[in-house]
Amino acid sequence: MAGGAGRCEGNRLGAERKTILVAVEDAGRRSRLAHALQQGGYAVETCTHGDQALARISRGGVDLLVAGAGAGETFGRDSLHAASLGRTPVPVILVSAVGTVAEAVEALQHGARDYLVMPVAPDRLVLAVRNAMAAAEAARARSPSCEQRIGCKSIITRDPRLLKVLEMARQVARSTATVLIQGESGTGKELLASDIHRHGLHPDAPYVAVNCAALPETLAESELFGHEKGAFTGAVARKLGKFELAKQGTLVLDEVGEMALPLQAKLLRVLQEREIDRVGGGMPVPVEARVVAITNRDLAQAVAAGTFREDLYFRLNVVPLVIPPLRERPGDIQLLADHFLAHFGAQAGKNVKRFSEQSVAWMRQHRWKGNVRELANRVERAVLLADGETVEPRHLGLAPTDENRPGAGPPLMFRCGTTVWEMERQLIMGTLSEVDQNRTRAAELLGISIRTLRNKLREYREDRSPASAARSA
Repeated sequence: MAGGAGRCEGNRLGAERKTILVAVEDAGRRSRLAHALQQGGYAVETCTHGDQALARISRGGVDLLVAGAGAGETFGRDSLHAASLGRTPVPVILVSAVGTVAEAVEALQHGARDYLVMPVAPDRLVLAVRNAMAAAEAARARSPSCEQRIGCKSIITRDPRLLKVLEMARQVARSTATVLIQGESGTGKELLASDIHRHGLHPDAPYVAVNCAALPETLAESELFGHEKGAFTGAVARKLGKFELAKQGTLVLDEVGEMALPLQAKLLRVLQEREIDRVGGGMPVPVEARVVAITNRDLAQAVAAGTFREDLYFRLNVVPLVIPPLRERPGDIQLLADHFLAHFGAQAGKNVKRFSEQSVAWMRQHRWKGNVRELANRVERAVLLADGETVEPRHLGLAPTDENRPGAGPPLMFRCGTTVWEMERQLIMGTLSEVDQNRTRAAELLGISIRTLRNKLREYREDRSPASAARSA
């Protein structure tokens, strides 16, 4: 029953049965929990830690997660957020060997459906599972299927920074406040916008997206605000603009930083007055749509350059949400890659199951200038090219070139006379900076042991370099 080192183990006896994933580090507790759930009539899969659980959940088909909590367990608060906010949110029950009131309260506050202390009676466990599933079903019944509205895709992550962004998005979703989503191309800004709509006040209302960069300048005002019959040549009938079409739903202004200045002034008035003027119309028309603006530009810099109105920037920036690039979320790379591998493998009908160790290493080294979109494209290519169950670097089209390695920006430059001690210090500190202070990863890249790295850092803190001695003399 125990999960393997890199995958979840399954024991599914019938597709109609609800599937429960048990992610517990201790093999004995994992086995006892799995056995109790099987006796209760559930199909059970098991794994040993949080990363495996999140990767399995991302592939779909899991109805509930039973996860270990407390000391020695890898399924922590971030994993709990990821499971409850992921592409396919599942109810989570936490089990702990040594439970405390504080830990139980914290678990429930962060999305757990229940908190149990081991040993737990089989009937108590099964009752908790039934109650959690019933509550989840009731919540889904109150909200119609997202596939019928805007698609069920959303952001998959366990990165603490991005989880905080998702949590803030959920907190403001049920308001009418304007939201500004910023991030590099391919990070998932549109997915976050759809997630806000899906959890908003009117999830069944229209979700209307418009690419501001693609709006023809002569027709942009008509596209957004509509026009009356006869307003201009070719206007043979009244046309409703995007604001009216969105009704009480969400209007997404994609690439809002590319909007022409004259149109920016009109958009500002709409956001302030909550009404539009159709082209050729005589009376203002009230609008209720909630506006979500998206941009991959730094709007503050655009304001300084005079290409974006400062007053509009402040009006849009009521709730700023910034999605960090993939290179700053190293823990998400394999999680996302596993998700895409399962998705594209099923789509292509190929039995590609895993990435080789070298593939994983090179994916972690790659800079991902195209972010999640680039990763998805690479994995799709790999699935099509793979000739077995394992994805190798050649299938991904990756190689350990200087461009793909962390720190691929400007090389370190040393002037003549720089001491070897100082060059070494700069190299070590620069490497640590590029890997977000991950000492184990930095030691691997530098080709030294973690002990040597610790000793070097202690030496730098004490600052006993020849240069500093010379300065003191």
